[in-house]
Amino acid sequence: MNELIKSIQVSIWFMFLTFPIMVIRVNAIEKSVIWRWENLALVGVGSFVLSFIWRWALRRKEAGDAAAASGGKEAGRLSALLENPALRLPIQVVLLAVFCTIPLFVTTYQTNILISFLLYVVLGLGLNVIVGVAGLLFLGHAAFYAIGAYSYALLNQYFGLGFWVALPIGGVVAALAGVALAFPVLRLRGDYLAIVTLGFGEIVRLLLENFSDITGGPSGISNIPRPGLLDMQLSVAGANIYIYYIVLALALVTIVAVTRLKDSRIGRALQALREDEIACEAMGIDRVGVKLMAFGLGTAWAGFAGVVFAAKTTFINPASFTFFESAIILSIVVLGGMGSNLGVILGSAFLVLLPEYMRAFSEYRMILFATAMVLMMVFRPQGLIPEKRKTYTVSDPELNAATGGQN
Repeated sequence: MNELIKSIQVSIWFMFLTFPIMVIRVNAIEKSVIWRWENLALVGVGSFVLSFIWRWALRRKEAGDAAAASGGKEAGRLSALLENPALRLPIQVVLLAVFCTIPLFVTTYQTNILISFLLYVVLGLGLNVIVGVAGLLFLGHAAFYAIGAYSYALLNQYFGLGFWVALPIGGVVAALAGVALAFPVLRLRGDYLAIVTLGFGEIVRLLLENFSDITGGPSGISNIPRPGLLDMQLSVAGANIYIYYIVLALALVTIVAVTRLKDSRIGRALQALREDEIACEAMGIDRVGVKLMAFGLGTAWAGFAGVVFAAKTTFINPASFTFFESAIILSIVVLGGMGSNLGVILGSAFLVLLPEYMRAFSEYRMILFATAMVLMMVFRPQGLIPEKRKTYTVSDPELNAATGGQN
């Protein structure tokens, strides 16, 4: 009975709030007022039902948190399925086969969507090194994306360098820019670091807009050549498929490299920096070197992605690298699960693929997107696939030896 009364109160409150918008419609031409009472009924019934679902979900979340706090395991079914060693290899093989063959059976438009998805996977994994692994709040990733793209465009325009020569150069230039940014912010953490990196991203964008003689200013740079294949003349569809396979290879290399990085000595130093910076330094880890490495490694992948983006679009301008791009990339990392490579891939699919395939709901896409983000932050703040942290156990003989038999 108490739950019913609460739902009725919520329903009445929502009907009161939405009454002027959903019910009253003024026709200024005919000078009449149209009363849409059916909309008020829909709002009342919808809010009544949703209030029940919301409280049920909150109770379930609280029960799960209590079980986890009492020593139970709170593992999602999807996470447990993907982490099953017996299923991991077959799933990876099937997914690789699908991604290798899918551009041969879909349209050019669908191929372009998949290229964008894979580019955001590379960008998200690069940012995940800085935010998820090292624990540094970074809001200027689009700046290094732009540095990579403009490196290829300018090197081709002024020096005639091709895609394959500019690809490593773009990554190196972005990494050097990341290290240069890291030097003045070594002592900053949290919100202060986020503000500085946000400012750096805006500085890069404004420089690209104002140095018109070099960068083309707001007009950007056009006629950027696509990557060639043994001097073959490719059609637009063929060039898109070729770029797709390049991005797919880059994404696979990024996944392998970032996975190996997390399990390496450098990765463990980055994770120690994330957990406790003071304890990290007390253990003898070079805090300065680790931060420089995090910025350099994370921004390098943004540079690679920027070079591929410039080759894909054949036109770039500063409007393509606004703060909104940085926010999307950061949302991919947070939504997927900070520190989780698989989570970043799923986050990219959620934020890149779903909006494209939900164009039938174009008027409500942003509402649905915002609702999904709110629900994720409330019910699963650790992300879609949380990072699985390793645990170590000490056997009784080792424990007795370590404590001198005091155990």
